Amino acid sequence: MMSLSPKGRARRKSAHGKENLMEASGSAVLLRIYTDENALIGDRSLVEDIVRHAREARLAGATVLRAIQGFGESAHLHQRRAFSLNDNLPVVIEIVDEETRLREFVASLGDVHEVGLVTLEKVEVIRYGGHAAAAIPRS
Repeated sequence: MMSLSPKGRARRKSAHGKENLMEASGSAVLLRIYTDENALIGDRSLVEDIVRHAREARLAGATVLRAIQGFGESAHLHQRRAFSLNDNLPVVIEIVDEETRLREFVASLGDVHEVGLVTLEKVEVIRYGGHAAAAIPRS
């Protein structure tokens, strides 16, 4: 269930009983982390490690998107190949929360060489957890 805290933040109990906080005003920031699906930190999946870390940091939400094709700094083309068992496709991890919390989160990741690109952009939250966060003007 979502309610407002004294500072105007949306409070929502997560499935694991912890409280997530995010501004209810409708504005937030989207963090995108670009990598590939085979990226590792030691013997652990980089993607799984980042999502687990985001959940432990109680960020508002995270989604992993698997792309069909892409390239980065190395210009190596990652794409699906017929009959290949190891395509190593591009992956984008999207995390939404307040800018300050996301900047702290990125800093906490340290210098991970398997991360290709990290971006932040302002977004407007229309719904969060099934609750309207901002009025949508009709055009």
